[in-house]
Amino acid sequence: MVVFSFWQRLLMALINSQKKKTGVIAPKRFVQRLKKQNELFRSYMHQDAHEFLNFLLNELVDILEKEDQAAKKEGETLSPSEKTVNGPKNPQANGVQKEPLVTWVHKNFQGILTNETRCLRCETVTARDEAFFDLSLDIEQNSSITSCLKIFSSTETLNAEDKFFCDKCCSLQEAQKRMKIKKPPHILVIHLKRFKYIEQLGRYKKLSYRVVFPLELKLSNTVEDADSEYSLFAVVVHVGSGPNHGHYVSLVKSHNHWLFFDDENVEMIDESAVQTFFGSAQEYSSNTDHGYILFYESLGANKS
Repeated sequence: MVVFSFWQRLLMALINSQKKKTGVIAPKRFVQRLKKQNELFRSYMHQDAHEFLNFLLNELVDILEKEDQAAKKEGETLSPSEKTVNGPKNPQANGVQKEPLVTWVHKNFQGILTNETRCLRCETVTARDEAFFDLSLDIEQNSSITSCLKIFSSTETLNAEDKFFCDKCCSLQEAQKRMKIKKPPHILVIHLKRFKYIEQLGRYKKLSYRVVFPLELKLSNTVEDADSEYSLFAVVVHVGSGPNHGHYVSLVKSHNHWLFFDDENVEMIDESAVQTFFGSAQEYSSNTDHGYILFYESLGANKS
């Protein structure tokens, strides 16, 4: 919800600066700024919502980091007496290593993945952590988010040409590798890989697979903390039969009501209507409205 609150505050600021107080504002200024920041969005070509989300979150992090650096530089210009009153402004002044800035984007969207590799000869486990803002999941026909997460964290055997170099054995060895969520984020963003390159066709194809995404999600099978529970609050839907054209609409839960956003049209829908965007049970179907990006909020975060 935080990212929507951020844009809500931004839009309110823009509304207040308008000559006509109509209560709404066209997103033209936002699009203009977006095109100015990234030439990828300057053409009339269709752009991917997942790529846009990644750009948006990373751009917000860059902006917040620059603002933090500017504030620290301004603090360094204070007089010695002002520095004494306000405290030290430079975290490296006493030889202490500077900690990376943790923005509200990190606090809400960042989780930690652990890549574990176990040598099958000496049983040594090598673990490497990496941060993520969203999870991209492979999908299968008539599956669910839970099953997709199980596949994501399933064990893979490394052998033959893919053997793992074990530091303890000092040689290539067969190993087992798996990825699991070490630290879940407050806002869990799940990207369904609906666009897949088909070698026989020589192009990308949209997978209209039916993938059930529940209103309440548990991550007990992939997370060390078995009590991690999430509630669905937003869905980005891709409308169209192929990857090179189409349209995006959104479902957002606000004040216990589901709203359907289609450009300037907004209407209230019943909660049961969310399941109509799971996908198609058959390969060929007239239904082209499929859930693409899912936003889940931690129930633990709500309680705290």
